[in-house]
Amino acid sequence: MADKRVVLTEEGLKKLEEKLEYLKSVRRLEVADRLKAAIALGDLSENSEYDDAKNEQAFIEGEILTLEKQIRNSEIIKADVSGANKNVVHLGNTVVIKDMEYDEDETYTIVGSTEADTTEGKISNESPVGAAILGKTVGTVVQVKVPAGVLEYKIMEIVK
Repeated sequence: MADKRVVLTEEGLKKLEEKLEYLKSVRRLEVADRLKAAIALGDLSENSEYDDAKNEQAFIEGEILTLEKQIRNSEIIKADVSGANKNVVHLGNTVVIKDMEYDEDETYTIVGSTEADTTEGKISNESPVGAAILGKTVGTVVQVKVPAGVLEYKIMEIVK
């Protein structure tokens, strides 16, 4: 089974690489020190500090493997607003959409699921809203099915 490609912006790739470096160079050493201290306490069969440190070590190693795989399978996206495509929503674009029910504008950047973060205004291309507006043009009204019903958004502008 082929590994799933991970769609990232250059900024998202940099963040993953920084997190990986932190886990390898700082967290691994901290956990190794905790393990040494726990082993020094003696009897490991009833040593909760040792068990906790081993569990944390396993978690960190799993996270390192996940990040390495994501980086290895990453595909860098760049916003495409050149030529005839400047009015079509693509991965990497920042888009202003109007919530038709509340008559409010919202601004989102369409990114891969790995770096989606609504607090930073980044939504995944796989999210209901992201998937609905991808490939659509400025002025298009899209309907998005969500558990609470159907939401309507109008694509107002592609910022970049």
